Amino acid sequence: MRAVVQCVSEASVSVEGNVVGSIGRGYLILLGVGQDDGKAQAERLWEKIRKMRVFEDESGKTNLSLADVEGEVLVVSQFTLFANCRKGNRPSFTDAAAPDEAERLYEHFVSLARRDVPHVDTGVFGAMMDVSLVNRGPFTLCLDTDNL
Repeated sequence: MRAVVQCVSEASVSVEGNVVGSIGRGYLILLGVGQDDGKAQAERLWEKIRKMRVFEDESGKTNLSLADVEGEVLVVSQFTLFANCRKGNRPSFTDAAAPDEAERLYEHFVSLARRDVPHVDTGVFGAMMDVSLVNRGPFTLCLDTDNL
């Protein structure tokens, strides 16, 4: 699995002009599922994200976790994180999981987040979405379960 995790002051996702999810301070997580991913990868990725200490403490050091700041989470599916751009100018997405399997693992990841975080919103899996955010810092991390 791959995730782009952005620390945000606020973020929202809209489908056809209607806001379907929004959060205040916390993480916007763009989540991609690969062909070889399973529940173990979802669990490992969530545990890493949940425990990361990337929010500033009173001294300005990135020392606080999502729980420490009572942060919120917005999870948006993004299969394009598995784009292969090695050949030509048109990306290939053959490394992304099939839609049914990707949705199952996306929902599992969201359920893990909801277990630990009081406010978790999502986009709509497979929909064309507009994502808005105020990236705090800016602070953005790219995580891949193959490298955790």
